[in-house]
Amino acid sequence: MSNFKRVLIVGTGPASIQLAVLLKNNWNSCIGIVGRESVRSAHFFKALKQSQNQVEVDIQNKKHRQMEGNCIIDHVYHGYGAITGQWDTLIFSVTTDAYMEVLKQLSEQLLKQARCIVLISPTFGSNSLVRHYMNTILPNVNVDIISFSTYLGDTRWMNGEPSTQVLTTAVKKKVFIGSSNHASSNVERLCALFERLGIRLEVMSSPIEAETRNISLYVHPPLFMNPFSLNVIFEYSAVRKYVYKMFPEGPITQYLIRDMLAGWKEMTSVIEKLNLNGVNLLKFMTDDNYPVRLESLSRHDIDNFIQLETIHQEYLLYIRYTSLLIDPFSEPDDDGKYFDFSAVPIRQIFVNQEQYWDVPRMPKEDYYRIKIIQGIARFVGSSCPTIDKFIATYEHKITEAAQALKGEKISDAFMVQSFEEDLKMICSEIGNSIGHR
Repeated sequence: MSNFKRVLIVGTGPASIQLAVLLKNNWNSCIGIVGRESVRSAHFFKALKQSQNQVEVDIQNKKHRQMEGNCIIDHVYHGYGAITGQWDTLIFSVTTDAYMEVLKQLSEQLLKQARCIVLISPTFGSNSLVRHYMNTILPNVNVDIISFSTYLGDTRWMNGEPSTQVLTTAVKKKVFIGSSNHASSNVERLCALFERLGIRLEVMSSPIEAETRNISLYVHPPLFMNPFSLNVIFEYSAVRKYVYKMFPEGPITQYLIRDMLAGWKEMTSVIEKLNLNGVNLLKFMTDDNYPVRLESLSRHDIDNFIQLETIHQEYLLYIRYTSLLIDPFSEPDDDGKYFDFSAVPIRQIFVNQEQYWDVPRMPKEDYYRIKIIQGIARFVGSSCPTIDKFIATYEHKITEAAQALKGEKISDAFMVQSFEEDLKMICSEIGNSIGHR
């Protein structure tokens, strides 16, 4: 029996619409969507009502035709307390730091009836967190909790504002997946679906191993939690700066590359303490994320990256970022210019729709991710001075920014946080799994 007959998608962002269209048009699932009540979701709910629950996905690239389409959402719920009926599968399409907030608002009855929970964009430890919570409130109920390494591509609002139309601009070639159940028929079905979509779904031995296959874990902290980027994010600057450009257009220097490499090595030590396989950072960057030409990085250097000396590794990472200043596979224009691939602006703090000063998703979400990694490292007795430095630099800046905005309405993103409750649950679950090996 399929667990995807009745699917409730938790979250009202662009990814939720893409997932709804895929599940409805490939499996004819009954689809429900629920979101917390906010100014932002109010725009989405209003648009949904006007379109009589019809949503639409357009594509930027013709080769992603399998992603486009439209469908009718069968059930729409304003707020988690409004959910009715029985749902086989819950798909969490919310930010990773919101999982506990959402779970606590879902009724025990709803969770008791669910057979499967899918985490679309988890972080290192998210599956452990959800599993611990479920085991605490429903100790005798076996729920298949599935973690993807990351969302399948890049989907955004068609016109920049919440609506019923989204645009999928990029689709990944490969995504990793892991389940809390060793033989998961749900994972098998998802693999078949992704194959139809032209995406390779690589099944890992555990969900936490799938969660380590997210490139953001390794590159976002050094790229965002440094003085250059933080000054751009928190202090008004009329001059635009870019995430993936070299100094002075962006933050990338030899010192940032040194920290990126050191942070990856610290993460690898934590992963290995959990008896899991780490990643070859350069291979992961080039083979599973954005490739560069072999004229820039040889196959030999990519494959043997782990064995090389530190200075050689730093050199290769630096080459990798300079090689992607332009898209090396794009067609040059008449002036010989290639697509400016690295021109991703560093976003600045902004007033959100609730009229509070807020921090952009990068680095706000990365702060949660890296604090969880730091907590797990402490739990397994692994030293992480570079990760500690990223966090200290970021926390100093948000404290300074909160002081500068004193008297104005500011969000929780300006507060130093421990995420202690989440960490306790994650580490408890990790401790149990290490003990069982």
